[in-house]
Formats: sequence, structure tokens, C-alpha cells
Amino acid sequence: MPLNCDPNFDEHRWIINIRRTLGEELEEDADLPVCIFNVPKALMSIDPDSYTPQQIAIGPYHHWRPELQEMERYKLAAAKRTQRQLQRIKFQNFVEHLMKLEPRIRVCYHKILDFGDETLAWMMAIDAAFLLEFLHIYAIKEGQALTRVSSRSMSHLADYAGRNSGHNAILRDIVMLENQIPLFILRKMLEFQSPSMELADDILLSKLIGLCKDLSPFKMIENLPHIEVSECAHLLDFLYNVIVPKLEEPIEMTEDEDRDHNDEEAQGRKRLFADSNHVKKLLSKICNKGPLRFMKKMLLNLPCMILSNLPGFAILKQLLQHSCLSQDQEETTQEQESSNKTNKPPLVEEITIPSVTELSKAGFCFSTANGSISAIDFDVKTATFYLPTVSLDVNTEVLLRNLVAYEASNASGPLVFTRYTELMNGIIDTEDDVKLLREKGVILNRLKSDEQAANLWNGMSKSIRLTKVPFLDKVIEDINNYYDSRWCVKVGKFMKHYVFDSWQFLTLLATVLLLFLMTLQAFCAIYGCHRSFHHVKNTTERLS
Repeated sequence: MPLNCDPNFDEHRWIINIRRTLGEELEEDADLPVCIFNVPKALMSIDPDSYTPQQIAIGPYHHWRPELQEMERYKLAAAKRTQRQLQRIKFQNFVEHLMKLEPRIRVCYHKILDFGDETLAWMMAIDAAFLLEFLHIYAIKEGQALTRVSSRSMSHLADYAGRNSGHNAILRDIVMLENQIPLFILRKMLEFQSPSMELADDILLSKLIGLCKDLSPFKMIENLPHIEVSECAHLLDFLYNVIVPKLEEPIEMTEDEDRDHNDEEAQGRKRLFADSNHVKKLLSKICNKGPLRFMKKMLLNLPCMILSNLPGFAILKQLLQHSCLSQDQEETTQEQESSNKTNKPPLVEEITIPSVTELSKAGFCFSTANGSISAIDFDVKTATFYLPTVSLDVNTEVLLRNLVAYEASNASGPLVFTRYTELMNGIIDTEDDVKLLREKGVILNRLKSDEQAANLWNGMSKSIRLTKVPFLDKVIEDINNYYDSRWCVKVGKFMKHYVFDSWQFLTLLATVLLLFLMTLQAFCAIYGCHRSFHHVKNTTERLS
């Protein structure tokens, strides 16, 4: 039986691809990292539509899908207009130039591309022509029409922008992780149309900045971070570099300092542990010797010995013993679970933090922060939680999900953007949470309802791996500590844990009440409470 059961598997083409890959010499491009990935299965399984293009295929991953072939004629029309703009240079010349860059193109993709060299070059050239024409809409919006566009091309651009639903569908598709082409291809095509590479980079940068200002869910600050187009891998990578802040390198301790610090902490813990054990042993010896031991037993056992002779107390004794035993077993189980949890990494599904509604009831205030994710902060003095303004529209969810997927696939460091989405998922549970943030200006909701916005954030909970982001983790820790220190929170937790959620407490309360009633009944039976009550009643009637 063959190892590969795929009916479309071509052994001859596979061997050719292997031979070509082994024989390639990338020279200066040998250390180029993979930048266009397949979406991780853990994310794809949650919401496939957010990662799978619905309107147009850009690049090789989804090129042959039948449902996307309708847009191919629009891409070919864009290629024809680009060919007219090239004037002296034919479109064929650009394709031949891309064929020389074919090894560099292939190395950008995580999946082996089962295409011939010429097929891949034509695909990239046509997709680049369409993408540049589509992005020119945003350069026009910014008042930076740096390329020559014919009147017919302008009408096509207006047609793209005019059909709002179709435009948004294309916009969502071109930011998907699996729907990218290397940015150096766009730079090469603009270089063919421009006098210099510097001007080509300026033109491309103007298009990308216009797209970012229109598409970014965060309020873009006036001074955008300086980003070199030549250093960006593709369009989604540019958006990621603009939206996600660069973290400064953490301060690392030397090995000697780290060892000394750990030794001091270890010695301190040992001394504290030894002292506490010494005190416990001393108290145990004192309490278990001589008269104190006898007094302890008498104090604990005498009431039970006296009350056990009362009628009906045997049943109550069994209930009390069962209740206490169950509670001890539950506490032992909880201690074992807590000890096990300390040895396991925390769940990455959702950050442990109160919701917006709970924080608001505890006296927290919410305010907008000037900037992006790096501006998230918590002021303990005023109990104010600062969050950046985020705008939610029909394109936001797809962009957020693909930024998370790209970060998880590409970044070896902390997942900053993923941590931000986990934070928002943690504080937003219901539409009431969204409403409070919307009233404070933190969320600009352009969706149909607050419930839809809440579902957006709650659906972002899946993470690929556990990560720590120092400045965000510090904010979360400060909020939790301040929240737990509030008296209203302490009282609420006590009532919830020991009253409402504790059937043992309610059983004990009912037992004590029943014991009181039985004692009262026995007392009245012995001393004649009924006759005394009638005597008092008759005396009162005579006096009146």
C-alpha cells in the first residue's frame, strides 16, 4: 500500500521539487525566515471563516479554490492597467525578473509550493498588480496620489470603494495570514514604475499608512513609529509592527547576582520554616502534657457527654459528625488541588481578573489612555484603569484574529497582542461590560449591538502557548490586589463562600436551630411552661 493515499499526489513533480530545493543556493537570502504561515489548527478550528478568504485569493495558498475564481478577471484587468503604466517595459519582463527571485519567494512560505517557477512568477505579478491598485485607494484618501493613474483606473478604484460590502470583504481577505505575498514583490513592481527605489518605498509606505489608519482598531497617534518598508515581510507584518508596541529588553541579572539572590531567599525561607515548626512543636508539647491535656479533653468532650443524654441528640450528633467530616474531606481535597495547581502552569484560556461590572461595583474607574497597547495602566491612588480606545466594526474581528495567529506563528518572544486580547476577554463577559466601557469612551462600537461586541472579545480566548508580558502582567496583578483588598469584596466573598455556597454551614445552622427547639421543648416539659403561660395570661386579664 503506498504511503501517500492522495489521488492528486504527483511523484514526479515531488521529486523535481526536492531536487530543486536541495540544489538551490540562496546566497545572501539563505537566512531569510519563513514569514507566511499556515494558521495554527487550534485557532483555525474555532472560526475558520476569519482565516479563510471568502472573496479573493492573494498568493498561492488559496489560488486554485473554485469559489474564488470569479475575482481572477478583476486581477487580470488590474494587470493590464499596470502593463500600460509600465510603458517601455513589458509586463513579461517583470515576470521574468520574478522568476530569478523564485527561490527567495518560495522560502517566505511555510508550506512547500507545488507550482512551477513560471506559474509562481505570473501568480505573484498579477496579485501584486491588483494589490497595489487596491491599496491606492488609501493613498488617494491621504491626499498622496504619488503614482499616475488613468481615468479608467480611477473609475475602477471608485468602484472598489463604492461597493461597501464588497470592499470590506476584499479588505478582510487581504489581511489574512494565509493570503499574503512578500512585500518585496510590491516594492519591485513599484521600482519598475518609479525612477528610484527610494521613491518606490515612499509610494508604498503612503499606501500602507493610509490602509493602517483606516483599518487599525486603535486610535492612531499622530507620530507613527518609524517603520522601514524594506524591513517588513508582508502587509500583515506591517500592520502588526504599527499596532503592537516594541517591548524594551528586560533587565537580566548576572549569574552571580541571581545565585546570591536565590541563596538569600532560600536561607530566609528555611529560617522562617524552622522557626514556625519550633513554635508549633513547643505549643503541641505544652498542650499535650499534664493538666492542660486533661482540661482540653474535658472542654471538648464534656458538653457532648451531657447533651448526648438528651432525647433526639443522637441523630443531631450523627448529622454534626457527618457535616464536619464532609467539610474536612472537602478542605483536604481543596488543599490537594491547590498544591497540584501550584505545580502546573496557569490556564491560558482566560486571564483571572474581575469583569468590568464587578470592578465598577468595587469602586474602580475607567478612562481612555493616549496611545496603543503600551499605554495600558492602573493608578492605585485613584483606582483608575486606563485602556486604549478600540474601535469595533465589521473588519475588526478578522484583523484581530489574524494578528494573533501571525504573532503566535512568528514571534519567539512574549505574545504582546495575544495578552491584550486575553485581558479584554477577561474583563468583558456580558453586554453590560461593553456598555460601561462604551460610555467611558474605551470602546467605540460600530457593530449592531453591545452583545455582538461582547461575543467578539469572548471568542478571542484561545491562545497557542502560555506567555508573560511584564507591563500587562503588572497591571493585572495590581488590579487583582486592589480589588481583593476592598471591604465590600471581602464581605461578598465571605458570604458567598461560607453562606450561599456552603451547604455544610446551612446544615449546621439547621441543626443548631433544631437543637434549640428540642431543648426548649424538654425544658417546658419539665418545668410546665404551658401552665406558667396560662397563669401569666390569666393574671394579665384580671389586671386589665
